[in-house]
Amino acid sequence: MTAVTYRVCVVCMGNICRSPMAEMVLRKVLADHGLAGQVAVESAGTGGWHTGGPMDERALRILARHGYDGSEHSARQFTADWFDRYDLVLAMDRDNQAFMRGLAPAGVEVRLFRSFDPDAPAGAEVPDPYYGGDEGFEEVLTLVETAAEGVARHIADEIGR
Repeated sequence: MTAVTYRVCVVCMGNICRSPMAEMVLRKVLADHGLAGQVAVESAGTGGWHTGGPMDERALRILARHGYDGSEHSARQFTADWFDRYDLVLAMDRDNQAFMRGLAPAGVEVRLFRSFDPDAPAGAEVPDPYYGGDEGFEEVLTLVETAAEGVARHIADEIGR
């Protein structure tokens, strides 16, 4: 069995919609690329409002509809002392990226999740679906699935696979 050699954290605002959706998708994509045992994927929020709570039920429903299981998710808040745990920190939008960069030690990079989608324009974000309906969560899933392939390729290059 291969040991985990690379760690990723995906960050959004409350850790109940976008980042846990991206966590579940990225885990599957990494497994599809043969990297599951080598890469650990987690998610967190910049705020702690939902800490300990489940994923938004709309996110769970959309994930389940597409074959992902988010039922074990428990929201967490990212804190500054976590940066040494991760090799890659991915923000879902520019506001969360700016917040994370403010927490990060000098020299630590926080990338936008969609920066790994070669067809996305520079600075492309994953929009927050919280105040809308299922269609926003479907859009998030599509954007995340597309970018996750690029994230997986980046990680494979980083760990020499």
